[in-house]
Amino acid sequence: KNVFDDNCVIPGAGAFEIACADHLRDYAKDIGEKSRYGVLCYADAMEIIPKSICRNSGLDPQDCLAKCSKEYRDKKALMGIDIKTGEPINPIDVGILDNYCVKKSFLHIGPVLAQQLLLVDEVMRAGKQMQKDKIA
Repeated sequence: KNVFDDNCVIPGAGAFEIACADHLRDYAKDIGEKSRYGVLCYADAMEIIPKSICRNSGLDPQDCLAKCSKEYRDKKALMGIDIKTGEPINPIDVGILDNYCVKKSFLHIGPVLAQQLLLVDEVMRAGKQMQKDKIA
């Protein structure tokens, strides 16, 4: 149903996330020092999905990601992970596709959740500080 509603699909097998992380790392080279750290952290977070695909398949995540990233940069085509061999594959050629709305949702929800967690952390720190001030 989502495919028909969105009229769009995204290459699966971690290909989108690998390409996005690669683009973010390239972008980080051209921005200020403080912003660079945030962009690089987001790039690392994008790789959680392909790393999970590797781990769940009994493969070495670092090895698989290195191969796929290199293949992506060399061919300039989205490359995902073959869960049987750990080698890069073109997910479109083998029919591994993801829903657009799912990717859109996680790209929107992830940063919002991180922001909320940081806010909760700040509130907890402020509460502890207030308790220390009352005792002193």
